[in-house]
Amino acid sequence: MSERAPITAAAGPSHDTDVHRHVRGYLIVFAALLLLTLVTVAVSYLHLPPRQAIAVAMVIAIVKASLVAAFFMHLISEGKVIYALLMVSALFFAGMIGLTFLGWYDQVRIW
Repeated sequence: MSERAPITAAAGPSHDTDVHRHVRGYLIVFAALLLLTLVTVAVSYLHLPPRQAIAVAMVIAIVKASLVAAFFMHLISEGKVIYALLMVSALFFAGMIGLTFLGWYDQVRIW
């Protein structure tokens, strides 16, 4: 059996600074998510027409999902390949939703 070197945590001022910077970023994103949740609740009390309410809620949800994907899933520091795959996935999803709506509007009326 081979001897393995013990795993030690990197120590030093630069590591501590990096950790504090990342934690601070996470806390800022968390605060933004909380604020956007409060905005979503506040918009629900405006009694907008259903289409407008759904549109506003979807815009807020997209912003929140983007924050989660960018920071908590670390996509903000990824390369161009990840963004290309993300765009292909988003287009595929949009296409599937579009096909669903086409099927909804193309129903055969029996009655």
